Amino acid sequence: MTGFPQGSVLGLALFNTFVSDMDSGIECTLSKFANNSKLCGGVDTLEGTDAIQRDLDRLERWACVNVIKFNKAKCKVLHMGRGNPKHNYRLGGEWIESSLEEKDLGCRWMIN
Repeated sequence: MTGFPQGSVLGLALFNTFVSDMDSGIECTLSKFANNSKLCGGVDTLEGTDAIQRDLDRLERWACVNVIKFNKAKCKVLHMGRGNPKHNYRLGGEWIESSLEEKDLGCRWMIN
Protein backbone atom coordinates (compact mmCIF):
# COMPACT_ATOMS: atom_id res chain seq x y z
CA MET A 1 0.00 0.00 0.00
CA THR A 2 1.07 3.56 -0.61
CA GLY A 3 -0.26 6.93 0.45
CA PHE A 4 -1.74 8.13 3.71
CA PRO A 5 -5.05 7.37 5.42
CA GLN A 6 -7.96 9.62 4.48
CA GLY A 7 -8.12 12.53 6.92
CA SER A 8 -4.49 12.21 7.94
CA VAL A 9 -2.88 15.55 8.90
CA LEU A 10 0.46 14.30 7.60
CA GLY A 11 -1.03 13.40 4.22
CA LEU A 12 -2.55 16.87 3.82
CA ALA A 13 0.70 18.59 4.84
CA LEU A 14 2.73 16.53 2.37
CA PHE A 15 0.20 17.10 -0.41
CA ASN A 16 0.25 20.87 0.15
CA THR A 17 4.05 20.82 0.02
CA PHE A 18 3.90 18.81 -3.21
CA VAL A 19 1.58 21.29 -4.95
CA SER A 20 3.19 24.46 -3.57
CA ASP A 21 4.73 25.33 -6.97
CA MET A 22 1.52 24.70 -8.92
CA ASP A 23 0.82 28.44 -9.27
CA SER A 24 4.26 29.30 -10.66
CA GLY A 25 3.76 31.49 -13.76
CA ILE A 26 -0.04 31.59 -13.42
CA GLU A 27 -1.54 34.90 -14.63
CA CYS A 28 -5.04 34.52 -13.16
CA THR A 29 -6.05 33.77 -9.58
CA LEU A 30 -5.40 30.19 -8.49
CA SER A 31 -6.93 29.13 -5.17
CA LYS A 32 -5.81 25.90 -3.53
CA PHE A 33 -7.57 24.28 -0.59
CA ALA A 34 -6.76 20.73 0.44
CA ASN A 35 -6.99 18.76 -2.81
CA ASN A 36 -9.16 21.30 -4.67
CA SER A 37 -7.95 24.02 -7.00
CA LYS A 38 -9.87 26.87 -8.61
CA LEU A 39 -8.71 29.11 -11.43
CA CYS A 40 -10.50 32.46 -11.72
CA GLY A 41 -10.11 35.34 -14.11
CA GLY A 42 -11.90 38.21 -15.78
CA VAL A 43 -13.26 37.55 -19.26
CA ASP A 44 -14.39 41.03 -20.25
CA THR A 45 -11.71 41.05 -22.96
CA LEU A 46 -10.34 38.47 -25.37
CA GLU A 47 -7.03 38.74 -23.49
CA GLY A 48 -8.83 37.56 -20.32
CA THR A 49 -10.15 34.40 -21.95
CA ASP A 50 -6.73 33.76 -23.52
CA ALA A 51 -5.05 34.17 -20.10
CA ILE A 52 -7.35 31.56 -18.57
CA GLN A 53 -6.61 29.09 -21.38
CA ARG A 54 -2.83 29.73 -21.08
CA ASP A 55 -3.08 29.05 -17.34
CA LEU A 56 -5.01 25.83 -17.95
CA ASP A 57 -2.27 24.79 -20.38
CA ARG A 58 0.37 25.61 -17.73
CA LEU A 59 -1.49 23.54 -15.14
CA GLU A 60 -1.68 20.59 -17.52
CA ARG A 61 2.10 20.82 -18.19
CA TRP A 62 2.74 21.06 -14.43
CA ALA A 63 0.66 17.92 -13.89
CA CYS A 64 2.60 16.03 -16.58
CA VAL A 65 5.99 17.08 -15.14
CA ASN A 66 4.90 16.07 -11.63
CA VAL A 67 3.26 12.82 -12.79
CA ILE A 68 -0.11 13.79 -11.40
CA LYS A 69 -3.51 13.87 -13.09
CA PHE A 70 -6.40 16.24 -12.68
CA ASN A 71 -9.76 14.52 -12.38
CA LYS A 72 -11.12 16.10 -15.55
CA ALA A 73 -14.58 14.67 -14.90
CA LYS A 74 -14.79 16.95 -11.85
CA CYS A 75 -13.48 20.04 -13.65
CA LYS A 76 -16.23 22.53 -14.46
CA VAL A 77 -16.48 26.05 -15.88
CA LEU A 78 -18.80 28.38 -13.98
CA HIS A 79 -19.59 31.42 -16.17
CA MET A 80 -20.46 34.36 -13.92
CA GLY A 81 -21.60 37.89 -14.68
CA ARG A 82 -23.81 39.57 -17.22
CA GLY A 83 -22.42 39.67 -20.72
CA ASN A 84 -20.04 36.77 -20.08
CA PRO A 85 -19.10 35.41 -23.54
CA LYS A 86 -19.20 31.84 -22.14
CA HIS A 87 -15.98 30.85 -23.83
CA ASN A 88 -15.15 27.13 -24.03
CA TYR A 89 -11.97 25.99 -22.27
CA ARG A 90 -9.96 22.79 -22.41
CA LEU A 91 -7.63 21.03 -20.01
CA GLY A 92 -5.17 18.99 -22.01
CA GLY A 93 -7.05 17.61 -24.99
CA GLU A 94 -10.46 17.56 -23.29
CA TRP A 95 -13.09 20.29 -23.26
CA ILE A 96 -14.24 21.31 -19.78
CA GLU A 97 -17.97 21.04 -19.19
CA SER A 98 -19.88 24.18 -18.31
CA SER A 99 -22.13 24.17 -15.24
CA LEU A 100 -24.95 26.35 -13.92
CA GLU A 101 -24.20 25.55 -10.27
CA GLU A 102 -21.42 24.06 -8.18
CA LYS A 103 -21.05 23.18 -4.53
CA ASP A 104 -17.92 24.58 -2.89
CA LEU A 105 -17.06 23.86 0.75
CA GLY A 106 -20.73 23.38 1.56
CA CYS A 107 -21.89 26.55 -0.28
CA ARG A 108 -23.84 26.30 -3.52
CA TRP A 109 -22.99 28.78 -6.28
CA MET A 110 -25.74 29.23 -8.85
CA ILE A 111 -25.91 31.16 -12.10
CA ASN A 112 -29.22 32.88 -12.87
